[in-house]
Amino acid sequence: MRFFHRSKRGRQASEMERSGDIPLNDDLESNIKQLKKELGYSPDLVVRSFDLGKNSDFRVAVVYMEGIVDEKVLNQWVMKTLMIDSGEFDQKISKEEALELIKKSALSVGNVESHRSWNQMIDALLNGQAIVLGEGWSEAISGDTTGGETKPITEPQSQTVVRGPKDSFTETLQTNLGLIRRRLKTPNLWVENTNCGKISRTKVSMVYIKGLANEELLNTVRKRLEKIEIDGILESGYIEEFIQDKAWTPFPTVFSTERPDIVSGNLLEGRVAILVDNTPFALVVPTTFFQFFQSVEDYYQRFDIATFTRLIRYFSYLVSLVTPAIYIALTSFHPEMIPTPLLIKLIGQRKEIPFPALVEALAMEFSFEVIREAGVRAPRVLSGAVTIVGAIVLGETVVRAGLATPSMVIVVAITAIASFASASFPISISARLIRFLLMLLGAFFGLFGILLAMILLIAHMNTLYSFGTPYLAPFAPLIVNDQKDTLIRVPIWALYRRPKSIHPVQDTKVPEGKRHLTKRRKGRRPR
Repeated sequence: MRFFHRSKRGRQASEMERSGDIPLNDDLESNIKQLKKELGYSPDLVVRSFDLGKNSDFRVAVVYMEGIVDEKVLNQWVMKTLMIDSGEFDQKISKEEALELIKKSALSVGNVESHRSWNQMIDALLNGQAIVLGEGWSEAISGDTTGGETKPITEPQSQTVVRGPKDSFTETLQTNLGLIRRRLKTPNLWVENTNCGKISRTKVSMVYIKGLANEELLNTVRKRLEKIEIDGILESGYIEEFIQDKAWTPFPTVFSTERPDIVSGNLLEGRVAILVDNTPFALVVPTTFFQFFQSVEDYYQRFDIATFTRLIRYFSYLVSLVTPAIYIALTSFHPEMIPTPLLIKLIGQRKEIPFPALVEALAMEFSFEVIREAGVRAPRVLSGAVTIVGAIVLGETVVRAGLATPSMVIVVAITAIASFASASFPISISARLIRFLLMLLGAFFGLFGILLAMILLIAHMNTLYSFGTPYLAPFAPLIVNDQKDTLIRVPIWALYRRPKSIHPVQDTKVPEGKRHLTKRRKGRRPR
């Protein structure tokens, strides 16, 4: 599939075609012929022509795209209404009166609009709306009949939880917006729509809470969405690469999720969500490095349990990042740091291995990455067997063949398991990339090379921003209040301030005087 950026000449030609805003004419047959021509005589374009009313002397046509409309709504509330149930059209009325009647009362569907240009009418048609054209009308009427086969709401495939909601976003934009509105029943939940992709015309929604998200952030998001120049947007990952602050970094600076409760929680903090049609993954900006280790389940459990599991995630990420590199550095450069009994065992294991520790580790890591990728890409029926059997057979075989030591297999296995403990998949991918660089530095420069690489890595992270928010906030810069929900999670009633790093309009979540637990006197039973 190729969706290249278009050349300047191609963009100008396409913009001239679509910016012409050619008006409709008042000849029905001419409009239908032109519409079929514009859509390449597509077989899924359906045109149904009929006389409007018993005594009417003019014809109308209902036009729609098969497969993206709800045919029950179309037949019951558009076709039947115009052909059978509208007794008003049986009388002698003018074409202008018929047009106004259809606009005001004849179509029993939502979002009835009129369009006077070809671009507006075609956009409405391709978005699943039924179009009504009439003889002598220089405008078209559209009614909302969006539907077709859609995926039902299911449990999240990623970011699963033991306690919490079990619904996830779908590929339908309106359904996703509805999932958010169910959680945030406020008139201040505002949605701004735009279309991205000159050919795909994919609908993109910017969602925020008016009065919480600051205007500078909103303007930045709007400008970056407007600057997107590409033929097609098929998934929110396209949008993410266009709007991120820095491309040349292994760390994600845009947060993605398929859970509506995560999006709702971020909106309440003053962030902005970007929803894209035809994908279940929403984007949230701005984001920080520490946000990728915060599971939504942290806020559904007690704060002490949430803090413990969150610290495990941080530790697991560090383990997945440096464990193979430290093993290589210790066995190759610093054997004096290994306890003598353990060192004797490692030497006994390595005397039969024909490869140095670096080659052994790289081969094992690469093999496990292949198994992991095969488990993801294989058919679902086979993926579990491919992953489990492949890992067990590979580990046992290489040890028996004398190609790898048992200790190296253990190190690689621990690293692979630790990489799955992250709350967000994109951050675990970054560890997989950085791990190979640290292994090379550990093999050539020992622990000093690893330490230097970690310092440079932190320095690089300190240069990153996400829509004006420092990536390492609230530690760089230091914001004490925001640290209540970073490495640890204090009780919910103590989280009465929104993160200062994203500059929300309203700083506090709870009104003054209501930020305490309900207390009862000692020695008395609660009534």
